[in-house]
Amino acid sequence: MAIKPSVTIVIPCLDEAKTLPVVLQAIRRLRQGAFKGRAVEVLVSDNGSSDGSQAIARRLGARVVPCAQRGYGAALQNGIRAAKHDTVVFADADATYDFLETPRLVERLERGYDMVVGSRLAGKIHPGAMPFSHRWLGTPILTWLINRLYGGRLSDCNSGFRCFSRRAFLSWGVHSQGMEFASEMLVKALRCGARVAEEPVSLHADTRGRPPHLRRWRDGMRHLLQILREAPWALQAAGGALTALGWCLLLASAAWGLTAIGPVKLLGPHTQLFALLMSWTGVLVWSMGLFLCAAEPNAPAPASYRWALGLGEEKVFWVSAAALLACAGLVGAIVLDWALHGFGELALERQALLAVALSASLFQGVIALFTGHLLKGLPRKGPR
Repeated sequence: MAIKPSVTIVIPCLDEAKTLPVVLQAIRRLRQGAFKGRAVEVLVSDNGSSDGSQAIARRLGARVVPCAQRGYGAALQNGIRAAKHDTVVFADADATYDFLETPRLVERLERGYDMVVGSRLAGKIHPGAMPFSHRWLGTPILTWLINRLYGGRLSDCNSGFRCFSRRAFLSWGVHSQGMEFASEMLVKALRCGARVAEEPVSLHADTRGRPPHLRRWRDGMRHLLQILREAPWALQAAGGALTALGWCLLLASAAWGLTAIGPVKLLGPHTQLFALLMSWTGVLVWSMGLFLCAAEPNAPAPASYRWALGLGEEKVFWVSAAALLACAGLVGAIVLDWALHGFGELALERQALLAVALSASLFQGVIALFTGHLLKGLPRKGPR
């Protein structure tokens, strides 16, 4: 009979004395049942518990590995790196996940996948187990972003119940120390071409009687920023599209002025003001994508940066200077016309708004391009 692969179960822990025994007893039943015949290591990565969780874990047969760095991601990375076996499963110590469902994730992994995510949204969510905002807003939106940007086919990117190859995980280069670890792990796996599958799992209500370690808005924003951080090209595309739309509206307003389409009046000064805001916001978003690309040593250079490299630093400087001088000349001509009319009513107000928008956007873009060039040339002190 073939020997079944060994498994390490990693449990991140911070003051979980109330629920840790429930979790470890479930794993004991697992070892005596579905996992009988497998070598199973139970590893508790302790994040500085002060309630005796370490003693409970040892008494119930787990290996305790202290983790000095605070954070969900830090505890998991500490446990994964300390694992003895290549097949690793992790889930929380709060007894919200049912460890008796672990065999289904492991069996799915053994069919040739690199990671299997336990999907709560595809499984059973017990009453009171997941807040409305998590179930219907946060998790679906973040999951949609990951699927859209990285080609995933997931339903639950925030699940904390996963099974994966330790060897594959170490090759993905995951570094996050906080709750955003869950998003980075998925994004890095998908970017590396890993085979990722989902398996429905159940989620039970938290019975600890204290607030969870998760901080809804702060950690949600960290997840969002982590997802966007790995896709600077998407920020550049969105920023470029927003800027182009703003400029088109400004040019149309400057050319035709207030235009009525039935009862709707368009392209007047108010349209220009919103187009101005749109173009500036677009350049800022585009700049963010450029900076993220420049700060990442191994990231492919964006098109704007490749264009600048192709021209050379000196030509980029002179092209930028010429464009800025042209905008300054346009603004100067409008100011001169205004002065000749005694600085009263601005006769060329639509053209003035266009000139201001073009000048500001161009100036922001040039500054971003040169800043990105400086960031790309900075020496690296080590992995982020």
